[in-house]
Amino acid sequence: MRIRKAWPALVVVVLVGVLFVAVFPTRTWLAQRTESKQATHELEILDGANARLAGRVKALQSDAEIERLAREQYNLVKPGEEAYALLPGQTPPATPTTTPPAADEQDDGDRSLPSKVWHALTGWL
Repeated sequence: MRIRKAWPALVVVVLVGVLFVAVFPTRTWLAQRTESKQATHELEILDGANARLAGRVKALQSDAEIERLAREQYNLVKPGEEAYALLPGQTPPATPTTTPPAADEQDDGDRSLPSKVWHALTGWL
């Protein structure tokens, strides 16, 4: 009789043991694998950015690149050179155009209050 009562407890202990031995470590391993893939992807992106920045640093070590940037971004010139700037042409002033009011846009001064309310609600006359 005692052995029959012990079987459910033994089954529960075995299931809890299986959970601790198999399921929980597997979940942890899967989560770590996902994080590792994400970190690897971010590392590849950062390596590419570092390579581009290293090329930029190397380019900025040359006098030609520094001169090009000084001329392009700051409009600097060498001594003895003259700088010219082209100004945009003047645009003609905009003339206001007036359009005649539409037939349904009558002056509100000659409307009665119910007519104004009806017009505000429906947009009709």
